[in-house]
Amino acid sequence: MEFSKRSLSNQESKVVLALTEAGSRQTTREEITRLLDGTSKVADHVIHSLRRKGWLERASWGRYLFIPPEQGPDAIGNSNLLALASRIPPPYYIGFGTAASHYGLTTQHRNVIYIVTPKQKRERMIGDSTVRIVIQAESKFFGFGPIDVLGYMVMLSNREKTAIDCVDHPEFAGGVGEAAMILATAVRRSFDWSRAAEYLERIHAGALARRVGWLADYVEADMPQDARARIEAVATLSRQTWLGPSPKTHEAAGARGYDEKWRIFINVPDQELHGLAGMARRKQILREQ
Repeated sequence: MEFSKRSLSNQESKVVLALTEAGSRQTTREEITRLLDGTSKVADHVIHSLRRKGWLERASWGRYLFIPPEQGPDAIGNSNLLALASRIPPPYYIGFGTAASHYGLTTQHRNVIYIVTPKQKRERMIGDSTVRIVIQAESKFFGFGPIDVLGYMVMLSNREKTAIDCVDHPEFAGGVGEAAMILATAVRRSFDWSRAAEYLERIHAGALARRVGWLADYVEADMPQDARARIEAVATLSRQTWLGPSPKTHEAAGARGYDEKWRIFINVPDQELHGLAGMARRKQILREQ
C-alpha cells in the first residue's frame, strides 16, 4: 500500500495498516496503545504524529476519526466536521443551520455546528468551529435519521424537521429572514407537506403552526389543501402569537404588524424579509416555463 503523501514511521505504519485492514473509521487511545503493545506515553506520541500528518482527527477526549488512505491528507473538510461533531454519546442529531447547510438550503457560512439532544452535553471546539448543544424537549426530539458522510454515519434531521426547527428557533438558523429562506428553498425542492403537518401535529404547538403557516404563505409555498387544513387545526391550539422577538418586550422598528389570517404579529421589519415574498412560487414558475 502506498503512503507517499503521508510518510510514516514503523510504529505509525503499524497503526495505520491495522486500522485500514480492519476497515475502521474511528479509534481510541486505548486501541492504539494495544496495537503498539506499548505504553500510553508511546501511544500519545504516535497519536500526536498521526494527527500532525493528517491520519487522525480528534473527535473527543481519547477518541479519533481515522482518515483512510483513499481519502487523502485533506479529507477532513466541512462535511467531516459533522462526523467529528457527532462523536458524542446518543441520543443526538445535527440540526438547525448546520443541517440546512448540508442540504443546500442556505448559503450562509457558519462556524457553529448545532447538535440537538434532550440531555445536557458539553460544548467544545473543532478547529475554528464551535459545537453548540441545543437542549430539546422529548416532544420535539424526532424527525432525524442516519446519513453517510464520507463513510461516517451521522444522525441528521430531515428536510421537513430542519425547516420546522429553524422556524421554531430562528436564532439557530441565522435569524427570521434566513429561516424564511430555508423554508422557501426546502419547499421548492423535495419537501413532504404531509410529513411537515404530521410533525406539527406531534409537536402540538399552535404558535409554531401559525409561524410556519404565515411564512409558507409569505413565500407562496405550494401547500396541499389537506396539509393546510391540518396545520390550521394545530394553529387553533393558540389564540395568537408573534414572529420575531416578543412585541411585549420590544417592538421592532418598521415591524410588518398583525396578520389577521394567521393571527400572528410579525415583529420583523420588511428589510429582514427583503426579496423573500413569493420566493417559492417564483422558482416554481421558472420550472414550468
